[in-house]
Amino acid sequence: MSDESTISVVPLTKDRWEDFKTLMGPKGGCGGCWCMLWRQTKTDFEKNTGDGNLNKMKTLVAGNALPGLLAYSEEQPIGWISVAPRENYVRLEKSRVLKPLDDQPVWSVSCFMIDKSYRRQGIAAVMLKVACDFVQEQGGIIIEGYPIAPKKDPYPAVYAWTGFESVFKRAGFSEVARRSETRPIMRKILKPA
Repeated sequence: MSDESTISVVPLTKDRWEDFKTLMGPKGGCGGCWCMLWRQTKTDFEKNTGDGNLNKMKTLVAGNALPGLLAYSEEQPIGWISVAPRENYVRLEKSRVLKPLDDQPVWSVSCFMIDKSYRRQGIAAVMLKVACDFVQEQGGIIIEGYPIAPKKDPYPAVYAWTGFESVFKRAGFSEVARRSETRPIMRKILKPA
């Protein structure tokens, strides 16, 4: 069991690459995704599933992009949250349900991954809070997420890789659109840094 005081959340940088690989496991997260689903067109993503996506994410990190944040309990990587300017997620632009609401500059939280031994312990909420602080430090004003609003409880956490609506609400996000019954678009306005 972990609590917020034992969790650290930091950007994924080159020196933390092996920790990211460890967390994602030999299958690369969910079926070879390596957190590249939203960053490519559907065709490119499917073509790159597995090692192709691994190499694309490694290239991002090697180029000093900060594609998201890693959570640690002591020295062990236990969680991941993908957060970046919305334009980095090309697939969101084509989504019928998650397409842009307006032309404001938005940062997006597109994905969570938490080690199964640490799920249902509040790690996602800690990561989301730090993601808001991170975006604010980068000069972002609007942060947006696309969580699941499940009809059934309990909902298998492994399928909620965009996060749960309840976690976003607790972090101060408000629903701004809902084009699908189970998929709200939620935003939080940040104070200028």
